[in-house]
Amino acid sequence: MPAGLVALALGGFGIGLTEFLIAGLLPQVASSFAVSEAAAGRLISGYALSVAVGAVALTAATARLPRKEVLVGLVALFVIGNLLSAVATGYQVMMLGRIVAALCHGSFFGIGSLVARGLVAPEKKSRAVAVMFGGLTLANVLGVPFGALVGERWGWRAAFWAVTAIGVLALAGIAALVPGAAGQARPDAVRGGSEPIAPVPPSGLRAQLRAFRSWQVWLTLTATALGYGGMFGAFTYIAYTFTEVGGFSSSDVAWLLMVYGVGLVVGNIVGGRAADRDRDRTLVLALLGLAVTLAVFGLLAESAVASVVLVFLMGVFGFASVPGMITRVTDHAHGAALAAGANVSASNIGNALGAWLGGLAITAGLGHTAPLHVGSALVLIAFVVMVVAARRPERPYRGPATEREGCRAVSVSAGRT
Repeated sequence: MPAGLVALALGGFGIGLTEFLIAGLLPQVASSFAVSEAAAGRLISGYALSVAVGAVALTAATARLPRKEVLVGLVALFVIGNLLSAVATGYQVMMLGRIVAALCHGSFFGIGSLVARGLVAPEKKSRAVAVMFGGLTLANVLGVPFGALVGERWGWRAAFWAVTAIGVLALAGIAALVPGAAGQARPDAVRGGSEPIAPVPPSGLRAQLRAFRSWQVWLTLTATALGYGGMFGAFTYIAYTFTEVGGFSSSDVAWLLMVYGVGLVVGNIVGGRAADRDRDRTLVLALLGLAVTLAVFGLLAESAVASVVLVFLMGVFGFASVPGMITRVTDHAHGAALAAGANVSASNIGNALGAWLGGLAITAGLGHTAPLHVGSALVLIAFVVMVVAARRPERPYRGPATEREGCRAVSVSAGRT
C-alpha cells in the first residue's frame, strides 16, 4: 500500500468525523449557545448543503491547479473550519465553521479518489479508492460514539480540537507522502469492452464540462443519487425503526449503529476488490442486494435478531457500490475532476431526497418501517438505471497518438505500485 494512500485515508477519517460526531454533541451545543434543538440540527443540514455546493464549486475553481496542491489546500480549509468551531463564541461562528469545513468535503473525496487511483496499477484502482474511503467508513463507526464520549468527558469543544489535530496530521501526511504527479494523468481506464481509454484528464472548466456529454456519466450519477438516497433515507429514521417497531431501548441504538458502521467498512473493502474484477456486475449486484435487504428489513423489523442482521447487510450492500461508482464516473468522464465532485454532490442530493421522502411517508401515517420500503423503491430504480448503463456500451475513447503517448510518459514518471 503506497504511503500516500494512508495519508488520504487519514484525511477521509478526519472529514468523516467532522460530519458524524456533531450528532452526539447536539444537546451540549444547543445548551452552550442557548438555541433550540431545531437550530442546533441545522448545523448538520447546513453542513450537508455546503458539501453539495462545495463539491462542484471548488472542484471547478481549482480545475487547472495541480491536484496534490489542491488537496493540501482543501485539508487546510478543513483545519480552519474545525478550528473556528472549536473556538466559536456564538452560534453564527459555529455555523460558519461548519460551512467552511464542509466546503472541502466533496472536492477532497472527488479529487482524492483520482489521486488515489493514480498511486496504484490500473487493475487496483477501485481498491485504492476503497482504501481512501476506508477512513470515511471508519469515521461512520466511531464518529457519534467518539463525539459523545469526548464531549461528556471534556466538553464538545474538545472533540473539535481533536478533529483539528487529525486534520493537521493529514495535511502533513499528504504534503510529504503523496507524489506531486499523482492523479494528474494516467491511462488507467480498463482497455477493451465498454470502458473508455482515458486521455490526459481535461484541466480547463470548459473541457471538464464536455465530459458531461456522456450518457454513461449521467446514468452513473443518477444511480449514485438514487442508491445513496434509498440507503440514507432509510438510515435517517432507523433509530425510530429500532425503538418503535423492533422493541429496542434508546440505549441500544448506539451499538446497533456501530453494527451498521461495521457493515459499511466490510462493504467498502469487498466492493473495492470486486469492482476491480468486474465493476458493472459488482454495481448491479450491490444495488439489487440493497433493494432486497431494505424490503426484507421493512417486513421483519419487529424481529430483534433479523434487525441486527439486516442493518449489517444494509451497510455492506450500501457501501459496496461506492468505489465502483466513483471509478466508473471518472473513467467515462476521462478523468475529469469535476465529474468526481459531481458524484459526491449527487450522493448528497440523494441523501436529502431519501430523507424527505421517508419523512413524507411517516407523516402520511405509513409507520416507521415506511422509510425502508421507500428506500427499497429508490434503490430498485437505481438498479434498473445501472442495468441500462451496463448494457449500453459507450464507444471507447481513442484520442490522438500523441495524447496517448503523453499520458504514458506521465504514467511512467509517476511510477506504478
